Amino acid sequence: MSYKAYIRVKLSKEFKRIASIVINSDVATVCEESFCPNILECWSRGSVTFMVLGDVCTRNCLFCSVKKGRAKQPDPLEPYRIARAVKELNLRYVTITSVSRDDLIDGGASHIAKVIKEIKHLNPNIIIEVLIPDFKGDLNSLKTIIDTHPHVISHNVEVVERLTPMIRDKRASYKQSLYVLKKIKELQPNIITKSSLILGLGESFDEVIKTMNDLRNVNCDILVLSQYFRPTPKQVPVAKLISIDEFKRLEKIGYKLGFKAVVAHPLARTSYKAEWAYNQVMRRWCYGSP
Repeated sequence: MSYKAYIRVKLSKEFKRIASIVINSDVATVCEESFCPNILECWSRGSVTFMVLGDVCTRNCLFCSVKKGRAKQPDPLEPYRIARAVKELNLRYVTITSVSRDDLIDGGASHIAKVIKEIKHLNPNIIIEVLIPDFKGDLNSLKTIIDTHPHVISHNVEVVERLTPMIRDKRASYKQSLYVLKKIKELQPNIITKSSLILGLGESFDEVIKTMNDLRNVNCDILVLSQYFRPTPKQVPVAKLISIDEFKRLEKIGYKLGFKAVVAHPLARTSYKAEWAYNQVMRRWCYGSP
């Protein structure tokens, strides 16, 4: 067997192993729900992003393919199932994300916190990243998450300020997203913060740079830049395909602005190369590496 053929077999086995565990554990992954183009790559290298609080979002952002409508009550056994799945998968790094749950008093923060605590209980050495909704800017909900001490808290601005009212749900706002990221750092400076910006929806280059500056002004550590691809005909169409050269240019600018890790690629998503980005930040924090 050739080296390349051997690698393909190994990747295939790892993908099948993860898929089997996910199915048998009765847990949801954002990899599947959002039609992520990186699912084969990520699962083949043992990287999984779990989605909690169900698979129905109470918001209606026009770029997103996650199901919309009336969500069910949180499953009290979900934290335990996810923690067991993480243990069975033998993960070093796990990302937890959720749909927006405006129907719940705390936006689902207490449930997300239970998931984090249960994962830590069964997997004491794991690194945890959590991608949170804005909780309508509620500080108590945000503190509930911060008090569980995840290593990374992500919250996405998603699109540039001008496009926010047209693309994101009316309950979301650009300034509210920046406020959430700012407050995380004010409340717990040692938590790494992260945000993603989707490109190709009609934004200008200057608007992208302004967004990057806005994120640095709230001390955001990690930036993810990705190309928007229309998941289904129900979502808004693509306005522009961004070239690889432009992504590389934006990556360089991001580092010059002070981001400690930048993931800039057409297929990038918030959780893509998450462990790599975390390690980049820690290296810079600990050793001052360029």
